[in-house]
Amino acid sequence: MSKNTTASAKVEEIAADAQKSMTESMEKMTNGFQDVTAFSQENVDAIVKSSEVAVKAAEGIGSEMSAYSKKSFEDSVAAAQDMASAKTMTELMEKQTAFAQSAFESFMSQATKLNEIYASAAKDISAPINTRVTAATQNLKTYGA
Repeated sequence: MSKNTTASAKVEEIAADAQKSMTESMEKMTNGFQDVTAFSQENVDAIVKSSEVAVKAAEGIGSEMSAYSKKSFEDSVAAAQDMASAKTMTELMEKQTAFAQSAFESFMSQATKLNEIYASAAKDISAPINTRVTAATQNLKTYGA
């Protein structure tokens, strides 16, 4: 084998190794971009899901508040009519006290119910995003390993 042939073979070997290395690097980079794109799409999907849950929760809370307001108004009208039928000041005071106690208990019950609705909604709204945070944490651990 001549020196020219040996040098030529060596150059071809180096070129082939460089081509292989470049191809592997491009494949890794492409796969990395695909992974990032897929991960980002999953994040967007989680935000959309979270928003859908928030809208549903807001509708439910609005309906609950509307129903309570309507019932409270109806109860107030009925109580006013009842108080108007009082024959004595003592009877009026008793009816007024009973209504005030009933209204307070109804308000406290409604406040407790709304608190539970808000807590449940917050949990449901944050669930998709929490899942993505967990996935991101796991990915970071994978890259760090």
